[in-house]
Amino acid sequence: MRYILLLTVVLASNAFAAPDFDETMAEANQGAAYAQYSLGVMYSNGMGVPENDAEAVKWYRKAADQGYAVAQYNLGVMYENGMGVPENDAEAVKWYRKAADQGLADAQSNLGIMYDNGNGVPENDAEAVKWYRKAADQGHTKAQYNLGVMYEFGDGIPENDAEAVKWYRKAADQGNAKAQYNLGAAYYNGDGVPENHVRAYVWLSMAKTQGF
Repeated sequence: MRYILLLTVVLASNAFAAPDFDETMAEANQGAAYAQYSLGVMYSNGMGVPENDAEAVKWYRKAADQGYAVAQYNLGVMYENGMGVPENDAEAVKWYRKAADQGLADAQSNLGIMYDNGNGVPENDAEAVKWYRKAADQGHTKAQYNLGVMYEFGDGIPENDAEAVKWYRKAADQGNAKAQYNLGAAYYNGDGVPENHVRAYVWLSMAKTQGF
């Protein structure tokens, strides 16, 4: 049995360390995009201020309107999950696309998921593959896993077990448990690689140690 995983989205904070709130607010009010984004993160996570998703959205939007990619991504997350704004997949797609077009891997991966599931856009496996690949080529683990799934099942791309194994291995090497499981299954069944039960055991054991 194989598992398809289309992972949930999370807010990006870029290993964020909360700056001084008053200084950040002053800079944000002067139009500094990074400060506006920082306020969004602080309100999202209750860092130095009470958690307030509506305020987070307000500041993410100010930074996003200036083209700040990570703020655009986070604003997409807020719309997708209905945090501080009414849930709206079309708006989520809009903001993911803006960030994805700037090369942000998290946004590219999430845009792929939206196309894969038909959330906010018509379902389109070929578009999903396109965006997964852009993120996967940047080393994005979840996108690498999802691209492997697309190759394994021939969704949006010709079925190719060897390519599926290639992308599962990249994600598995980064510790993705589902990819480790699928790679182990590929070795067990001889799908895309020569059958090898020792390697299957190794990869399945690694997935198991992560609780899968």
